[in-house]
Amino acid sequence: MSAEPPLPQLTPSPKAPESTPTSTPVPVPTPVPTLLEVLRALDAGPRGLTEGQAEERLGRFGENRVPATRDPSWARLLARSARDPFTAVLLCLGLVSAAVYAWGTASVILLLVAVSCVLRASGEHRADRSTADLRRLVATTVTVQRRADEASAPATREIPVEELVPGDVVRLGPGDLVPADVRLLRSTGLTVHQAALTGESAPVPKSAGESDPAGTDPAGTDTAGTGVFQQSHLCFQGTGVASGSATAVVTATGADTRFAAAHRRTGKPPATSFERSVQGVSWILIRFALLTPPLVLMANAALRGRGLETLPFAVAVAVGLTPEMLPVLVTTCLARGAALLARTHDVIVRRLPALHDIGAMDVLCVDKTGTLTQDRPVVDRALNAEGQDDPEVLRWAAAAAWWSLQLADLPTPDALDEALLTAADEDALMAYDGVTALPFDPARRLATVVVRAPGRLGTHTLITKGAAEAVLERCSLPDEERIRLRALAEAQAADGLRVLAVATAERPAGTRPHERGLTFRGLVTLRDDLVPTAAEALAGLAERGVTVKVLTGDHPGTAVRTCRDLGIPVAGVLTADRLDTLTDPELTELASRTTVFARCTPEHKTRITRALQTGGHTVGFLGDGVNDLPALRTADVGLAPRNATGVTRDNADLILAGKDLTAIGHAIAAGRHAGGNIASYLRITLSSNLGNVIAMLSAGLLLPFLPMLPAQVLVQNLCFDAAQLAFAYDRPAPSAPRRPTVLEPRALLRFIVGFGALNAVADLATFGVLALALRGPGDDEALFHSGWFTENLLTQAVVMVLLSLGARGTSGRRPGPVTWSAAALAATGLFLPMSALGEPLGLSRLPGVYYGLLAAVLTLYAAGLMTARARQERRSPVA
Repeated sequence: MSAEPPLPQLTPSPKAPESTPTSTPVPVPTPVPTLLEVLRALDAGPRGLTEGQAEERLGRFGENRVPATRDPSWARLLARSARDPFTAVLLCLGLVSAAVYAWGTASVILLLVAVSCVLRASGEHRADRSTADLRRLVATTVTVQRRADEASAPATREIPVEELVPGDVVRLGPGDLVPADVRLLRSTGLTVHQAALTGESAPVPKSAGESDPAGTDPAGTDTAGTGVFQQSHLCFQGTGVASGSATAVVTATGADTRFAAAHRRTGKPPATSFERSVQGVSWILIRFALLTPPLVLMANAALRGRGLETLPFAVAVAVGLTPEMLPVLVTTCLARGAALLARTHDVIVRRLPALHDIGAMDVLCVDKTGTLTQDRPVVDRALNAEGQDDPEVLRWAAAAAWWSLQLADLPTPDALDEALLTAADEDALMAYDGVTALPFDPARRLATVVVRAPGRLGTHTLITKGAAEAVLERCSLPDEERIRLRALAEAQAADGLRVLAVATAERPAGTRPHERGLTFRGLVTLRDDLVPTAAEALAGLAERGVTVKVLTGDHPGTAVRTCRDLGIPVAGVLTADRLDTLTDPELTELASRTTVFARCTPEHKTRITRALQTGGHTVGFLGDGVNDLPALRTADVGLAPRNATGVTRDNADLILAGKDLTAIGHAIAAGRHAGGNIASYLRITLSSNLGNVIAMLSAGLLLPFLPMLPAQVLVQNLCFDAAQLAFAYDRPAPSAPRRPTVLEPRALLRFIVGFGALNAVADLATFGVLALALRGPGDDEALFHSGWFTENLLTQAVVMVLLSLGARGTSGRRPGPVTWSAAALAATGLFLPMSALGEPLGLSRLPGVYYGLLAAVLTLYAAGLMTARARQERRSPVA
């Protein structure tokens, strides 16, 4: 047995240091404090505290509040946006431009940085505001037993949950949320929902005794576990009373509760898929940006005798290589996707980069309860002693449930009884008159009612239902028959079903209910009620290349049954005890081919998530309880439903309207749309920019003058930037949402080097065209600048159209934003040199023969692009 949590010694308990164990340590058994020892440590008694004691302790321990996550300020949001690696690259180039007095370049770069930071900060601020009204405490009021003074009798009253202190005596009933960590003093038929802490779908029996319960629910389902949450005499903040009532003494409040401790253990989340990709691409850009200016300076100094006067041109070349619009475009793509999700599917994106992460996700980890199933059982079959369907068995079980509810003064039926009443014929329930009832007792694991059939005076019928083993023990059966029926029940349980046994007996009227010598009637099997949209949503996730893995605290048989009912192929099952024996490399290898992970603790879920990431997967985690919090923060993207615990919502990246996997499918589609547009922008822009830089370096060595003036480079970059913003509004190809969009730095580098070299060849071919076409005496430099300016904008337009369409061509697609933007860019390249704005920039009108030769170069370039793109798509279809 695990040790009971330490009790406050009337001083706030110190916070334990954080640690992240790689394997679960073997617990060392320690003595469990008796009730008397607990009360002495709290300086309390079963009559409750006095008002004076409560006031003094409230001042000492503080209010009973779970530590809440503070919304970041505007300044913090802006600072966090500025730490983006892409933004840092632009900031460095902007500062260098200012240092060499290239004020125009510096101003444009800094403006783009500011716009990007404001867009990202405002989007995350709106998401924080949308979730602020969802936060709530785990309870609002509590019934407490206190005394006016030492001599007064105790009285009960309602107080705000914040005023609860250690040593208070509280009363709990069905539907109540447990307001703090408590030790039970008295209890009657108490069962508690602990899913928020442990993930168990079935209510856990609790009792005030010193020993643990048998470890099964009314259907005989195994609920035993290892850990403090399975100690029968303890209840914890964040759980809820399913049935029964209790009186308990508060042992911990506020930051000292287990609920709050789970929040403290989360620590700083690891880098997500988007952050890792951004860092990889950023280092590629940083290397190129740092290498380009020295190369330009050294080449011009060595071959042309030029000195520092070429520094502004060198900086302009480096700026031309950098995708200045990237921070703005990334933020715009993600913000548009987030706004669309919030408006049409009620999904709140709290962290904009998480939209890219969910688009790159290829593994989704979910809990079973509430995600695949609806937190309630339904009747599967009613079987007689021969294992054949028999509706009479369900009629007996439903009658027992109905009269237990009526005669035991229960406010609502428990989940199993409610399933029986829903499945039974209403007329069958009214066929008897109730006499008395013995409600479900965790120790006996059964419930009994006594009913009277109309017209049968002097005879009563006793109906008993409960765990199969407990009922069979009370039946008059030969040993062989009892063994056979027990095997029948175990076979149903092994198939992932909960099993209730039903027996009856005839008794003379007026005698006490005696649960012996019963006649066995049969078994009622129950399964978890499936979420109506789950099967369809799972099929949609599979089509999108997302593998679903079930991480649950439930029995493995129950989880496997749910997967089978939903059509999820179960490749393997791994339980917590087996997982504890695996090393991290072994778990990494096994996790990728395992579908169900059962009996998981929060530490197990975190370790599985980390193992999947180590195996190269982008992992999403959907959770709603405190037990899911560590894994949710470890995953690349954490998802939580709106009704999740407050601390879980505060740490999630996406908040769903409900635990509906259909909403996740919409989020994946939006993420892949945004991610695909970002990847297209990067591939096209960087390859084109690299080609221009190679051509500029070559021209600088071949020509006696600068190939392009710094002002012309700046205007050219502004035209590129304005045109490339269209990628944020482009429509993806039909195949784009069907696969994860992963921004892989190595693949991106291969793409931009290959297509950049092709672009450089086209630029160098243009040099030959210019040598043939431009013969204006004394004006060669201005004509060269104009010709190359026009060619650069036209080749950029060709690249934007052809590479965004790829080998698919234009078949079946109307011109989109990128096509129209490329057309505007081409028109600018053609008409700007001959306009009134051309002369101030040093541009002049070009001869007609140049356009004919340039058309031939562009035609050959376009053919080369399409050939290279088709070959590249055959070799790497995900690029």
